[in-house]
Amino acid sequence: MEVVGETGAETGAGTGGEALGDAAVDALVDAAAAGRRPLVRGHVVALVTVLVWAVTFVSTKVLLVHFAPVEILFFRFVIGFVALAALRPRRLHVRGFAEERWFMLAGATGITLYYLLENIALTFTTASIVGVVVAAAPLFTGLASAIVLKERLHAPFFVGFVVAMAGVCLVTFAGGAADADAGLLGGAGLAGVGLALAAAATWAVYSLVTKKLSGFGYDSILVTRRTFVWGLLFMLPALPVLGFSPDWVALALPEVWGNLAFLGLGASALCFVTWNVAVRELGPVRTSLYIYLVPALTVLASAAVLGEPLTPLVVLGVLLTIAGLLLSERGK
Repeated sequence: MEVVGETGAETGAGTGGEALGDAAVDALVDAAAAGRRPLVRGHVVALVTVLVWAVTFVSTKVLLVHFAPVEILFFRFVIGFVALAALRPRRLHVRGFAEERWFMLAGATGITLYYLLENIALTFTTASIVGVVVAAAPLFTGLASAIVLKERLHAPFFVGFVVAMAGVCLVTFAGGAADADAGLLGGAGLAGVGLALAAAATWAVYSLVTKKLSGFGYDSILVTRRTFVWGLLFMLPALPVLGFSPDWVALALPEVWGNLAFLGLGASALCFVTWNVAVRELGPVRTSLYIYLVPALTVLASAAVLGEPLTPLVVLGVLLTIAGLLLSERGK
């Protein structure tokens, strides 16, 4: 082959060899690009998901005037289920209870337990503290993946976590989101932190279960819809205990059904599907890293929508959060 290459100018083989080499390079480039497409798609849908979740505070704030948190939670997932049922009216036939139990676990963790723990935590401590603690979910996901999936985590992952959490704290407490008593943690406050930590750990379990579900090869919309069904079923027994007694008349108000539609169609139906797609393409750890961005995007959204000021500390917090995410990505 070396001789042919050296004498190709005289025999004409060089031209054919170069053409063949160019074709091989082009094929390799196309293959590499095809391999990157799922990764790019995963990052895009993860970013879109957390962007929508970050702005849900506006809708929730409006709805809290008329409804309790658990009522908002129930309505949004009912709307989400109806939307997904209309989008995919066919039934999902799972292959026995061996698979069904994973759907049950996904509904119990990602829909019922996570949101109930978060809502109950808010009754013990401030929304700012809960938001910061829940933002630690990527660490729990990473640790759970290392234990269950035997994935290796390197030093940059943990350094990134520290940097990102520093940014989250700056964004949250320097951005005017903290309540007056946010720094006071009595016994009830510690209980709230514990519940928020439990919520973060629950989300880590949900992320791993979602990865398992993606391996079944089912349509993402049908998977999400079935998860919603189990989540709502598990939620029903808790509703009377948590004081579910909605103001049905208020549902007719445009600002109420409009914001519920956003939470149900956008934050629930759309975002849970896109989150599942991101987990399938990126894995649970990489996808969970985007949770770091939620507080930062929330502050940016409040500045854009509500005209709230961006202080230098908030900007620094946003930059630290992004830097932490990138560091953690390198350590995965």
